[in-house]
Amino acid sequence: MPPLFPEIEPYRTFRLPVSELHTLHIEESGNPDGAPVIFFHGGPGAGISPMHRRFFDPKFWRVVLFDQRGCGKSTPLGELRENTTWDLVADAERIRKHLGIEKWLVFGGSWGSTLGLAYAETHPERATGIVLRGIFLGRKLEIDWTFVDGLRRMEPEGWDAFVANLTPRERGAIVRAYHRKLTSDDALVRREAALAWNKFENHASKLVPVEEPVAEEDVPKEIALARIEAHYFLNGSFLKSDDQLLHDAERLRRIPGVIVQGKYDLVCPLQSAWDLHLAWPEAQYVVVPDAGHSADEPGILSALVAATEDFKTKV
Repeated sequence: MPPLFPEIEPYRTFRLPVSELHTLHIEESGNPDGAPVIFFHGGPGAGISPMHRRFFDPKFWRVVLFDQRGCGKSTPLGELRENTTWDLVADAERIRKHLGIEKWLVFGGSWGSTLGLAYAETHPERATGIVLRGIFLGRKLEIDWTFVDGLRRMEPEGWDAFVANLTPRERGAIVRAYHRKLTSDDALVRREAALAWNKFENHASKLVPVEEPVAEEDVPKEIALARIEAHYFLNGSFLKSDDQLLHDAERLRRIPGVIVQGKYDLVCPLQSAWDLHLAWPEAQYVVVPDAGHSADEPGILSALVAATEDFKTKV
C-alpha cells in the first residue's frame, strides 16, 4: 500500500486579493520546478490542512493549495457574499496566471471533486489530468439523500441528534432551517447550529466513526464551514442545471483521469461516482471496498497516492 509522503512545510505562502471583499491564502510546497498540481479542498468551506500536501511526491510535484473564499486563512472568514462555484473557478484561474503556470494536474475530493470538475470542464485546456475522490455532483438527489430521506435511515441516532433543535415544520426544509440559524444575528444560535451540522457530517464520513471534540479556538472555522456548506446547498451549488457537471463531462474526454470512491461512502454515495464514470468512461474507476467517505481512510489514501504516482509518467 503506498503510504502518504512525509510531512513537509510550504516553501512559500502568500495572500492574493481576488475581489474588493475576498483575499485568499495560498501555499506552495514540494519542488518549485516540478510538475504543477492544484488541490481543491472539500466542504465547501473546510479549508486546507498539512495532510493535503502529503498525497504528492515532493521531489516531483509543485503543489499549489489554497483556502477557498470564506474559509481557513482566507478572509473574511465565513463570508457568503461573492461566494459561488464560479467565483471559485475564477479564483483558480487567477492563481494559475499569478504563478505563471500553463497547465496543471487537477486534484479534489468531496466538494473538491465538484469544484475540480467545474474548473476542468470550464478550462479543459489547463488540465494535464484529473484525480477526484468521493464524488459530489451538486444534484438535488444528492442533497435529498443527506437531508431528506437517505442518510437518516443509515444513521438514525445521529439523525435524531441533528434535527433535535428543529421544529416539526423546520424538519420539512432542513437546509433552509439550518441556513437561517447559521446566518442568525445570535452568536450562540450560530455556534450551536454549526456544531450540530458538522458533528452529523463528520460522524457519517468514516466507515468507523471517531468522536473528536472541537477545540474552542477552532469554533470560528467550524461556523464558517457549516455556513458556507448551507449557503451552497441551499443554492444548488450555483450550477446552471441539476446535471450540468455530467452533461459537460464530454469536455473531459481527452483528459486522463482517476475516480476514487469508497464503496460505503454515506456522504457522497457510490451512485454519483458511477454516473460520472458513465459520462466520462475514459477515466479510471477505482472503488475501495472497505472505505467510506473520508480521505484519511487507509484504502482511500492508498488509491490517491497511487494515482498521483501514476500521473508522474503522464504529465
